[in-house]
Amino acid sequence: MTSSDLLVLNTLRCMGFTTLTRLAEASGFGESDVQSELIDLAVAGLVTYEPGDFGGWGITPTGKTVHAARVAAELDDAGTRAAVTDALDRFLPLNTELLDLCEAWQMRGGTLNDHGDPAHDARVLTLLTDLDRRAETVVAALSQALPRFARYRVRLTEALTRARAGEREYVTDDMASYHVIWFQLHEDLLVTLGIPR
Repeated sequence: MTSSDLLVLNTLRCMGFTTLTRLAEASGFGESDVQSELIDLAVAGLVTYEPGDFGGWGITPTGKTVHAARVAAELDDAGTRAAVTDALDRFLPLNTELLDLCEAWQMRGGTLNDHGDPAHDARVLTLLTDLDRRAETVVAALSQALPRFARYRVRLTEALTRARAGEREYVTDDMASYHVIWFQLHEDLLVTLGIPR
């Protein structure tokens, strides 16, 4: 079982610089619990906080080093390196497909998609729904290997549900969009296996 401080540190590592609210939403913990972990991590020199309107939390270089060692140990302790490596191999073709779908969502014929063609958007969402169905088995395998990956299934489902309900920004544009969460999942896979991007 992954400790709560590692879950918060890992979520921050995969999200990059972010706010407490976004970090709490992504981790699935309450804001007060996340803030408590962040304060402890800051005292240890692993994270830092920038105040102000555009402020937020970020991981320090020392934090990245400690994080890398802890996720490597977590993976070794679980004995699931082969399962996570297999999941990455199954994820990468889906990643290429997702990037193509995001481009089709954002661009049409070399210009920005103004979303004036509902049929086009519906086709992209249908294809994204199919990709999500196939990705579900990959995320399930990851969740079995390391339970902390289960949160991605929840977040991807929420983003897709909102996009299909007409909130177009949840495909690519919102910080909780399908594309952003997918990027974080990809980052998590790479950092868990110690593979540079």
